[in-house]
Order: sequence, then C-alpha cells, then structure tokens
Amino acid sequence: MRKGLLIIDRTMRLNNSDHIPKNYEKMKDEELVHLFRKEDDQLAFRELMNRHQAKVYSYIFSMIQNREVANDIFQETFTKVITKMDDTYNEQGKWIAWVMRIAHNATIDHIRKQKRFVDVTSSYDEESKTDFYERLPDEDSIGQHEKLELDESTSSLLKHISNLPEEQRTVVMLRHYYEMPFKEIAELTDVSINTALGRMRYALINLRKMFDEEHEKESKNI
Repeated sequence: MRKGLLIIDRTMRLNNSDHIPKNYEKMKDEELVHLFRKEDDQLAFRELMNRHQAKVYSYIFSMIQNREVANDIFQETFTKVITKMDDTYNEQGKWIAWVMRIAHNATIDHIRKQKRFVDVTSSYDEESKTDFYERLPDEDSIGQHEKLELDESTSSLLKHISNLPEEQRTVVMLRHYYEMPFKEIAELTDVSINTALGRMRYALINLRKMFDEEHEKESKNI
C-alpha cells in the first residue's frame, strides 16, 4: 500500500528534468503494463499515468465536484491499481477500462456513503419483466435527441449535468466526455445495455427540462 502511494506521488510531480525516454512514449499500454508487472519498471508506470491520469481524475471530479475528495479517490484508485494489478487485471483486456472501472466503483461508493444523491426509482413492470429504463427508446432513437441537449453552452451544460441523479450523470459523462459506446458503459456500470440507454434517455429529458427552465428565467429578466 505504501509503495503504491509513493509511486503515485512521484508521478504527479514529474517535470522537464525528470522526463520519460521517448521509447516509452511510443509503447502501447499493454507493453507498459507488462514491463511494470514483470520487471517492476517504474518508468513504464509513469508513462501510463502521464497518458491517463487526467482522464481518470476528470471523471472522478465531474462526479464528486469537490477537489479534495476527488484527490483522495484518485489516490485510492491508483493504490488499488498498483496493489491489485497482479491479482485481478487480465492483460487481454484494455488496461484503462479496468482502471476506469476501479475509479468508477470508488466514486460511487463514496457518493452512496455520503447519501448526497438519490437514484431515480424505476418502476418494474411485472407483465413484461422489465424496468422503466429498459422500456425507453433504443440507441438509434437516443442519437436523434442527444445533439439538441448537448449543443447548449458548456458552462450551463456542466452545471445541469452536476444536478442529475448519480446514475444518469455517470452515463452522460462517460458517453459524451469520454465518448464511450453504450456497450462499454453498460459493462463499466454493471447494467444491461438497455438500462444504460434508458438512463441516458432519462438524463436527456431532465437536461431539456433544466434548459427550458433556465431559458424561461432569462426571458423574464429581459
């Protein structure tokens, strides 16, 4: 555990005089992972961090909206990455997807412990054996509506996304900030594709309502 924290701390303080050799920068993630796992190559891990730490941290912060807490979860995430890499990571899969799953789980655990957000209760239909999300339109239908909500100004969009329930905010961020396909979002969040699609659709409905209310207030102030 201590070793992990030291590696992360050193990596975060990289500067121009402590650069990574060019040959590492040209390597694929799986090659760097192999070097770190088999040879304890610290430069290989630093290069992995350089490539992906901004993405991982941004996702955590977007969900938490608290820099200090996001830093703690980021440290927790990479401590688990280092300590569990030999035991749970399968080199056949994408390393960053595995890391994002750890970051996501740590973030959601924190949110639920703090009880800061309330999940939307989906109504289960006994006759069709499906929940609310699975009865919403499919991916093609969602694609037709996404652009409308997500073309609004970035500042307003991020503000409204932060007000979405946790499960909806997660899908929106993964879909549009990281451009993940719904199949990967479903795997990451451990739900069916239909449920991931449904959460996205419901998030867009809520965002549209938020933008409409915002525009209505602005028009009254003119």
